[in-house]
Amino acid sequence: MYAIVRLRGSVNTKPDIKDTLDLLRLHRINHCVVVPDNPHYRGMIQKVKDYVAWGEIDEDALAKMLEMRGRLNGNRRLTDQFIKENTSYKTVKEFASAVAHGGATLKDAGIKPVFRLHPPRKGHRGTKKTVREGGELGYHESISDLIWKMR
Repeated sequence: MYAIVRLRGSVNTKPDIKDTLDLLRLHRINHCVVVPDNPHYRGMIQKVKDYVAWGEIDEDALAKMLEMRGRLNGNRRLTDQFIKENTSYKTVKEFASAVAHGGATLKDAGIKPVFRLHPPRKGHRGTKKTVREGGELGYHESISDLIWKMR
């Protein structure tokens, strides 16, 4: 599973990149989506690599993000009780583990696919440079650190 976080706006962006960001449901800055690891999504990520940060998300980080930022219809928070009543899992952590390993999807529980994150605490290292150059854009070995800053 990949977590993709949009870090840059759409001013002076090429139309095909805007379309790809829309297909990924990344309409605003600081929005995050979780997508499966397949060639289609990897190609889309490669196309928008100068506007997003992405990396493989582990189940602990996914569980934290679901607990803190997971929303249902009507902007209601995601709770263990809701997961227990509407899925075959007992807690959010169990559900996150199933999602991380491909046994379930966010759609199964009725969770919105976009997570609205805060701007990062202590700010970004830079939104014009890649991770290798000292910025935030591109592939992160541990995207969990960035997501934790943006909780």
